[in-house]
Amino acid sequence: MHQSINVASVVVKEVLDLRVYRKAFHQADRLFWMSRDWPVEERYALTSQIRRSSRAVCANLSEAWRKRRYPAHFISKLSDADAEAAETRTWLRFAHSCSYLGREAFESQDSVYDQICGGLVRMMSEPDKWCGPG
Repeated sequence: MHQSINVASVVVKEVLDLRVYRKAFHQADRLFWMSRDWPVEERYALTSQIRRSSRAVCANLSEAWRKRRYPAHFISKLSDADAEAAETRTWLRFAHSCSYLGREAFESQDSVYDQICGGLVRMMSEPDKWCGPG
């Protein structure tokens, strides 16, 4: 049985209910499709790295959610998710620098990852809202 958490009038039963998770998942999916057209020589460098780090945001957030009965573990996994989001932003800068992403696409993606990082930091700063017996 899932523990329900009422956060600001929103009932969160599972990680999929978290806005930050849905946003991160959507962006990782978008990056996958956007990166399909990048040069083949980037396949094992930039392309695989940005796909890995963007997906790792979701994976670490999922782990954090399952460890939320232990605040220190919860915060640690959220910190890992935040680090992966920051890494994704770095790969976005490289993609833009190499002209694989135009200015508008880069700014859009970077802005969303900034929002994702902000959401993760807010969760880390208020673990009592999210943690408890499961």
